[in-house]
Amino acid sequence: MENIATAAFLSKEEKTSYVRLAIRKLDTLKILLLVLWETKSIENKSYINLSLPLDETGKMLGGWHNQLAKQNSPAEAGEK
Repeated sequence: MENIATAAFLSKEEKTSYVRLAIRKLDTLKILLLVLWETKSIENKSYINLSLPLDETGKMLGGWHNQLAKQNSPAEAGEK
């Protein structure tokens, strides 16, 4: 959350590294949640209730990252 909030207030060029860091941290959280589920430390219903919003957040962050990559690409910079 901290990285997402920080990225929201930065310039387009500075956002990318914070969005990538947020994606890495989210992926780590998803792996840890999967370990909990595989070791039967968390019930199936709880795993589903936690993993679905995390997957949706990952899709949104991925879209944001792709949008930033297009905006910061050399071809786009030359056209402006």
